[in-house]
Amino acid sequence: MEFNVGKCGVLHLGRGNGQHRYVLDGQEIQRVSEQKDLGVLIADNLKPSAHCVTSCKQASRVLAMMQRTIIYKKEILLSLYKTLVRPLVEYCTAAWSPYYQKDKILLERIQHRFTRMFPELKFLPYEERLVKLGLWTLEERRNRNRADLIEVFKLVKGLVNNPFDMFFEKSTNSHPRSHSWKLNKRRCHMDLRKYFFSVRVVDR
Repeated sequence: MEFNVGKCGVLHLGRGNGQHRYVLDGQEIQRVSEQKDLGVLIADNLKPSAHCVTSCKQASRVLAMMQRTIIYKKEILLSLYKTLVRPLVEYCTAAWSPYYQKDKILLERIQHRFTRMFPELKFLPYEERLVKLGLWTLEERRNRNRADLIEVFKLVKGLVNNPFDMFFEKSTNSHPRSHSWKLNKRRCHMDLRKYFFSVRVVDR
C-alpha cells in the first residue's frame, strides 16, 4: 500500500518523548498536535478539550440546519435531536469524557440551544425546560452512561483485543462478604490519570 506522505502526521505523546523525526519515501513526516482516530480527536496533551470543541461545532451545524429546514413540531424536533445531534457530543465518551468545567459547559450549550427552539419553553430556566422535554443534562447522562460499564464488560469477557490486565487490577481483599471482581483503584497525581477510563469507572 502506498502512503500519501502529505496526509501523514506524527503525534508525540508523553513528557519524556524524544520527539524524533520520521521520514517516509525520502520526505519528513510533519509533526501534528492533534490527530483524529476512529472519530475521536486526540491531542498531544491527551486532554479532551479539542475533541469537545470539534464535536460542538458539528452538533451546532446540525442544529442550525434543523432550525432552517424543519417546521416546528415538538415530537419531530425531539426525535431529530436524539438521532442526529446528541450522538455527536456523546460518541465514544468512554475514551474522552470531559473533566474540565469549561468543556462540560461547552457541551451543555448544545442542549441549551436545542431546548430554546421550543417557543413555549424559551423563557423558562434550563432545568424546567429539560423536565418539560423529558431530558437529562448531558453531564448527568455521562455520569449515568452505561458506555463505561459496557466497555468493562467487554474487557472482562474478552470481547476486545486489549487484555483486562492492561486497564484493571483485581483486588486481593479476602473479606468473607467480598466478591471476586472487586477492582483496586490506582493512585494518581494528575487529573489526566484521575479521570482516565480505568480509574473513574471503579467509582461507578
